[in-house]
Amino acid sequence: MYVINIHMSVKNIQFTKIEIQIAKYLFKHYKEKYNARQLARALDINHAHANQLCNILAEKKLLVKEDIGNSTYFSYNYENNLAIKFIEYILGLEEKEFPKWLAVLLHSLQKLKPYVQIGLVFGSSIKDKDFNDIDVLVVYDKKMSNIIKKIKEEIRKSELIEKPIRYMDIAEKDILANKEDKVFYSILANNLIFRNPEKYVEVVKKCRR
Repeated sequence: MYVINIHMSVKNIQFTKIEIQIAKYLFKHYKEKYNARQLARALDINHAHANQLCNILAEKKLLVKEDIGNSTYFSYNYENNLAIKFIEYILGLEEKEFPKWLAVLLHSLQKLKPYVQIGLVFGSSIKDKDFNDIDVLVVYDKKMSNIIKKIKEEIRKSELIEKPIRYMDIAEKDILANKEDKVFYSILANNLIFRNPEKYVEVVKKCRR
């Protein structure tokens, strides 16, 4: 048993739902810096409140604050180990945030978990129940290809999911090779994670280099 001595007051380790929303958004949008007005627009929250919360998160060492011209911009604090541990924990709870219309999908995707390094759902299905198909990104070693193909076929044949699933199958090296691609960045920035948030965090940090 060991004790980690974290020099934070009780107030500093309490987070509101909107603070967590801001932290997650900024972490995932790793290529960008946002001022409070831009962030408020992106998250549909009050501008003044967004500015206040961003400053609080900067004080808590989760965000980095930077004055550029006449505006203050915020980005995630990727260099702070506690900030990284925090986001790993928060992203680990994303399975509970899947919309109810994707509950059957999430249950079916559990079969893939032992064989993929990262799994996430992206596209219109995570935001709107009126979607045409479901986009799923799975990152895995090619030696797992046959068993993953078999599981995907089992999911399709079960007919539990009414809409078609479009899989994007890649290896970790493919993520790094395509890190400058705008479409691929959008996938990494706008998603819900169902497998291995720690690996996702590691990959995001590599993509920033």
